[in-house]
Amino acid sequence: MPIDRRQFMAAAAAGLGSQLVGTPEHAAAQSAATRSVTRPLPPDSGLFDGFEARWVRTNGADIFLRHGGSGPPLLLLHGNPQSHACWHKVAGRLATKFHVVAADLRGYGDSVGPIDGGADHVHYSFRTMARDQVDVMTALGHDRFFLAGHDRGARTAHRLALDHPDRVRKVALLDILPTRYVWGHPSREWTLNSWHWSFMAQPDEMFERMIAAIPAREFVLRHLGRSGKPAFFDERAVAEYVRCFTHRTIHGSCEDYRAAAGIDLEHDEADYRAGHNIEARALVLWGSRSHTGMFYDGNQLAIWREVARDVTGGPLDTGHYLAEEAPLAVIDAFERFFI
Repeated sequence: MPIDRRQFMAAAAAGLGSQLVGTPEHAAAQSAATRSVTRPLPPDSGLFDGFEARWVRTNGADIFLRHGGSGPPLLLLHGNPQSHACWHKVAGRLATKFHVVAADLRGYGDSVGPIDGGADHVHYSFRTMARDQVDVMTALGHDRFFLAGHDRGARTAHRLALDHPDRVRKVALLDILPTRYVWGHPSREWTLNSWHWSFMAQPDEMFERMIAAIPAREFVLRHLGRSGKPAFFDERAVAEYVRCFTHRTIHGSCEDYRAAAGIDLEHDEADYRAGHNIEARALVLWGSRSHTGMFYDGNQLAIWREVARDVTGGPLDTGHYLAEEAPLAVIDAFERFFI
C-alpha cells in the first residue's frame, strides 16, 4: 500500500511525538549534565549482560546507551543501519579492562533527535552528533576517554577528535576514510556499491517514503549482506536493527547523510585549509573485503595521515562489519592500542 506524505510525516511527528525532543535552542536552557529523562527503557535484548541501560539528554537529543565494566572509559559508536548493539560481541570482554559505553547516535537505534534538521541539516551533522557524545561522557563523569567508532560512528569519532581534542586520549576508526576524501574521489565501483550515500542524501521527503515502503527486515538485510544475512550476524542483533527501523530513524539517518553531503564537508574543508588535524593517536582498521578495502589501492593509511598526526593500523580479513565478523581480532587490536 503506498505511503501518503502526510501520513509519513504525521507518523514521524505525531505518532512518534513522545520520542522527539525539542530544538537545540530550546534544550540549551538547561545543563546537559542535569537534565533528566523520563523515557521508559527499551527492551533488553540480552546482548549486554551486566551492563546498565540509561538515557542522557543532550543539547537537542535524548541519547540511549548501555555501559558497564571498570577501568579507563571507552566510548563505542556504531554505524548505519545499526545501533549500539553492533558492539555486543566485543563489549563484554572489553568491559574486563575498560568502562565501556556503547551509545546510539542521535536519529539511530533508540536515541531521539529533533525532527527539524535545521539549516543545512546541521542538527544531524557529525559536529552535533559528536557534541552529543561529549555530553554523554560528561554525564557519566568522564572528562577524558578512549574512543572507537565504526561507519557513521567513526565519522562522528573523527569529528569529535577534531573538535574536542582535550577529551580524546586515543581514537580507533573502523572501516572508513575521511568524508571529505570519499566525496572528493568517487569511482564507478564505489558509486555502484555505496549507492545509499547519494540516495539517502536527497532532500525530498519522497526518498524517505520510498525507504519506509520496504519491509524493515528486507531493507536492513540489504544493507548488512546484500543478498541475505551473513552467518556471523547474531539474530538477536539483527532483530534490534529491525526493531529500530522506524519512520523516526529513517528520517534521522537521511538527515545524517544530507549533512554529510553538505555542512559536514564545509566543516572538513575548513579544517583541511587550516591544517587542523587529529592530534590523538589514531588506530585505523578496515575490512579487506569492504568498500574501504577494495576501492582505494592500498592507500588507506596514507590517506588518513593527511588528516591525523599519528596513525597506525591495517586490514582485517573481513567485510565491512569488523566487530561482528572478527570480534576477537577487534578485541585484540583495541586492547593493544588503548593502553
